[in-house]
Amino acid sequence: MKQYLLSVYQPDGDPPAEIDMGAIMRDVRAWDQELRDAGAWVFTAGLHPASTATVVRAKDGDPLYTDGPYVEGKEHLGGFTVIRAEHLDAALEWAAKLGRATMLPIEVRPVHEG
Repeated sequence: MKQYLLSVYQPDGDPPAEIDMGAIMRDVRAWDQELRDAGAWVFTAGLHPASTATVVRAKDGDPLYTDGPYVEGKEHLGGFTVIRAEHLDAALEWAAKLGRATMLPIEVRPVHEG
């Protein structure tokens, strides 16, 4: 089976007051359990806010360190899951379920093998 990266992009800052984070997290945990029960789960990680990032660039052979995310924007990578799926359509089905649970965009990318 191939592996796919499901990236969750979320807005910076606290969620709006009208968002029921308890319900969202319940739905995400149910999705995670379904993924595990199906044998499709490989790895999951949530990330600290983009403001905690440090970018390292090579400049004239020396490292240059910059605080904050590489890309300026209103949303950043908040977490990711690596899954196993037979084909892209199956990975997209898992991503659609996660998107419904989180109400956030999910990017799906195949992982290089070998």
